[in-house]
Amino acid sequence: MSTTRPCSPGDRGPEPGGASGMPAQEPPAEDAASGVPGEGAPDRAPQARRLSFEGQSGVVPLARDFTRQALYAWGWLPAATADRRAAAEDVLLVVSELVTNACLHAEGPQELRIACDNKVLRVEVADHGPGQPAPRTPHRAGRPGGHGMFIVQRLCLDWGVVRTPGLAGKTVWAELGAPA
Repeated sequence: MSTTRPCSPGDRGPEPGGASGMPAQEPPAEDAASGVPGEGAPDRAPQARRLSFEGQSGVVPLARDFTRQALYAWGWLPAATADRRAAAEDVLLVVSELVTNACLHAEGPQELRIACDNKVLRVEVADHGPGQPAPRTPHRAGRPGGHGMFIVQRLCLDWGVVRTPGLAGKTVWAELGAPA
C-alpha cells in the first residue's frame, strides 16, 4: 500500500546519505564495500550510493547499470541461487519503474539513491514533479500501460513518497528485502 511515511513500519532510524528523502551533505560516493547480505555477515553500517541525472540522457538504462554495479559491489550479484537472482532482478525492475515514472509523470528524475543493510535495500528517486504516484485502480492486467506502481507495490516490502516543505518535487522510495 502506498504511504507517505518516510520510513517503513519497522523504522530503523535515519538512513545515511540522504536515503531518508532529505538531501545528503556529503558528495556522491561510490563505495567499495562488499559482502553478501543475509549470509551470516556481521551487522555493518548501511552502504549507500547516489547518481545524479543532471544533464544525462538515457536515464533508465543508466539507472539500471548504476544499480547493477552496486548490487555486484554489495554481493547481491553474481547470484548463487535462483532466489538471489530473482531478488536482484526485482531491484532492477523497481529502479526501472520508479525512474520511468519520473520521466513520464514528473519532468524527469533528479537523483537516484540506493542504500543497503543486511536486511533491506532502499531505492529512492527524487524528481521535481508535483504529482502523487499511485497504482491505477482498478488494475487491469490485460491493458497496456499503468502497471508501474502496481509492480512496485507487489515487489516491495513498502513504498511511499517524501516531500520537503517549501521545495518543489518529491522523493519516491521503495524497500525490498535482502535475499535469504
